[in-house]
Amino acid sequence: MASGGHTTVIQRVLERRAAKPATGEEGTTATVAVMVRVMPPPKALLVFQDAPLRQHMERRVTPDLLEVECLADEQEALRSFEAEFRPVVVTDSAELIRKLRSRPLVRPPFIISGILAGADECVGRRVTERELEARLRAARRICELESVLRLIMEENRKLSATDDLTRAASRRFFGKHFPREVERAARYKRALSLVLCDIDHFKKINDTLGHAAGDEILQQFGPRLQQALRRGIDWVARIGGEEFAIVMPETPYEPAFNVARKLRTAVSHTPFTAGKKGLTVTASFGLCGLDQVPTDEPRLADRMLKIADAALYRSKESGRNRVTATNLGNAPGPGGGRS
Repeated sequence: MASGGHTTVIQRVLERRAAKPATGEEGTTATVAVMVRVMPPPKALLVFQDAPLRQHMERRVTPDLLEVECLADEQEALRSFEAEFRPVVVTDSAELIRKLRSRPLVRPPFIISGILAGADECVGRRVTERELEARLRAARRICELESVLRLIMEENRKLSATDDLTRAASRRFFGKHFPREVERAARYKRALSLVLCDIDHFKKINDTLGHAAGDEILQQFGPRLQQALRRGIDWVARIGGEEFAIVMPETPYEPAFNVARKLRTAVSHTPFTAGKKGLTVTASFGLCGLDQVPTDEPRLADRMLKIADAALYRSKESGRNRVTATNLGNAPGPGGGRS
């Protein structure tokens, strides 16, 4: 059993960091500090087969430090851990540590024990109350920072994937995932259709009513498109100021053409709200549809995008508020259409 004076690598790293002078970059941790401060105490499992030691530890771990559940049986502890993840585990059971470490957990717990067998922090029976509290606070701090890091990473993932104004997928998301949709369709020899649409006379809306009104239109435009699509299958991305892409997996040319017509109607037939007033808005659409995606065209995603863009341009040139389509599919059908 290790002595109470055992010092972990983590502690030494934290001590060296504390000794360094503050830098400009560290000033950006203010947000992290706020997130940590408002977090409730981490939940912990205290598992001790020794009843006096268990009672002693339960008295020393206060609710403001960790929210604890005390157990004596390791099997009961495993069931409790499976039912609810606890970021901190304090135990004297080598078998419990072994079983926790052997499980393929996305987020392993921070384990404090009186033995070295896989624990992150080792404390001896002779550890003082002050030192034990310091070790527990260090464990809490590590768990809190890990939780904040996960929250920040998830938020960054959402920000990079979602357009903040329209809640549609972002241009970056489209650039990454549309080629994957093409690859998937080619792998399984499925249909795929791409529609590009552009709000008509959007610059005039901004110039006449102001950019705030333009933003209101955009906020309503993305959801209106999505409402006419299959939930969880088709998706919308904002790829330019007022330009959107609609990706329809496993949708051949003819059904996609019909969907594009529905989208045009959904936009033009119901007024948008701008500055508490109703405003009729129209949009132009360009479709590129494939009834079966070929497996031997590596640049197909770029080609589909160019064809849909050319179809959109023809809709604009032909008077706007219409759908122009190109069929690249293998099934019989018209080579193109307009409505």
